Amino acid sequence: MHGEAAVPCLRDRRRWPIVKIAILSRNARLYSTARLVAAARARGHKVRVLDPLRCYMRISHEGLAIRYGGRALTGFDAVIPRIGASVAFYGTAVLRQFEMMGVYTPNPSDAVLRARDKLRSLQILAHHGIDLPVTVFGDNPDDTADLLGMLGAPPHVIKLNEGAQGSGVVLAEKSAAARSVIEAFRGLYANFLVQEFIREADGCDIRCFVVGERVVASMQRAAADGDFRANLHRGGTGSRVRLSAAEREMALRAAKVLGLGVAGVDLLRSARGPLVLEVNASPGLEGIETVSGVDVAGAMIEHLQATIAVHCNDAMRIVRK
Repeated sequence: MHGEAAVPCLRDRRRWPIVKIAILSRNARLYSTARLVAAARARGHKVRVLDPLRCYMRISHEGLAIRYGGRALTGFDAVIPRIGASVAFYGTAVLRQFEMMGVYTPNPSDAVLRARDKLRSLQILAHHGIDLPVTVFGDNPDDTADLLGMLGAPPHVIKLNEGAQGSGVVLAEKSAAARSVIEAFRGLYANFLVQEFIREADGCDIRCFVVGERVVASMQRAAADGDFRANLHRGGTGSRVRLSAAEREMALRAAKVLGLGVAGVDLLRSARGPLVLEVNASPGLEGIETVSGVDVAGAMIEHLQATIAVHCNDAMRIVRK
């Protein structure tokens, strides 16, 4: 059993059920993790932060089990993954184990992996007709000139396939510079993409925070002077922004086609309309809560409890039949 189909039936259905939540996070003191814990407890839920690297698993035809510090992890109704790029392989294995043990998650392990791999996520988005910066990808040095020709005139943006928070992203103003960066990345045996530079975005992007079927918060991020990356971790600044209907719809579609119930969808405003730049499966809460003033952590917990309550009611109807 996987994802929503595996949601367990909770005990008290006379009000919002008390949910036992696991948060997979390396550090309970991180802003996003601490906010989720506080939001869950404020709504009467039980919550425990688990370092995914401290979870270990037994896999057998007799059943699946997870242990932590010598004790079995049982009785959880939901798990919220906060899995960073450095622990993606092991963290998603732990998340998958929870899923197969019947624990609900808004972001299934396969969806997290799809979003983590930039190339894969862009291929999926493009296949579903979602517009994005033109992207090229190739391996052989002999093809570099033709590869850049497929992209068009510079500037070109070269980015590592699994970079995060703006790391491993380089702007090449000229074709010669692009070839030099590509050569350097290949020398490091790194997987990378090359994309068109959206000049009219003027160093800004829009972060849309999707929870379920809603964009619950948004902000515009502007790059620091001398940079083109709008990430707040790179010195960018955030401000409030009003989304168009097209931007809101694109953010919701992007999260849906990747299978994410919670996502940070980054958009660029271009001359041809909104473009999806990236989709993040573990978006940070601090910047967007500070800028928008929205209780995003609370929205995540309320989506969780509502989804579980619906599935519990469905399970009860099946039992009565």
